[in-house]
Amino acid sequence: MNLKGAASELGLKTITNTILFKDLDKDFLPEIASQFIIEKWPAHTCSSCHQLRHKFHIIISGRLKVFKTDQKTGREFTLFLLGKHDFFDVITLIEECSHKLYYESLEDVKMLSTPILIVRRWLKQYPMLNQRLLPYLGKQLLSIEEYAVNHTLLEIPARLARLILKNINQESKKLEFINDLSNEEIANLIGSTRAVVNRHFQEFKNEGILKLGRKKMEVINLTLLIKKATNQ
Repeated sequence: MNLKGAASELGLKTITNTILFKDLDKDFLPEIASQFIIEKWPAHTCSSCHQLRHKFHIIISGRLKVFKTDQKTGREFTLFLLGKHDFFDVITLIEECSHKLYYESLEDVKMLSTPILIVRRWLKQYPMLNQRLLPYLGKQLLSIEEYAVNHTLLEIPARLARLILKNINQESKKLEFINDLSNEEIANLIGSTRAVVNRHFQEFKNEGILKLGRKKMEVINLTLLIKKATNQ
């Protein structure tokens, strides 16, 4: 199989499992998949929305953080962690505008990409895509709303506990997606600093809530973690 054929096959498999395309008529999916190419970002590749404003991406594997940086202090705030089957940039897709966001691959990331003008054409051609896009946007808005409420009303330990609970697999009860992130990356997700997060992690460990290892975190007492999340 040539590289183009392999890319098209992987693209078809990926978009079939992506919320944006999965309910589309299967007769159209191969043609849509053929418009994507595969991109690979090595770990810690960073790019801005301005650089990517002409392209639309769907993640195949790996994690990507979406963040903003204060140029004066160097402080970061991570808006989203994107993973398999997530896509970006949605704002530029639906509204041709400029917003100052940055993307960084936390590990090697493989993704599909296509010109954003093509995706805009698909949105007009297939109304179903707009119906699938709205729940995804709603999920992101709820995430930002949750952050705003937590940041305003909760102390750091409760914010940290809620972040951990949010990333526990409901079937396996195992912590996923953030379990190997550095304390600095965790801090960026809850609006804190590495030193403060490190202190509270040690408290969680001493209280028997977490087991901490090198680039690995495990929840060992879910009941106590829930109490911490609810300020009890």
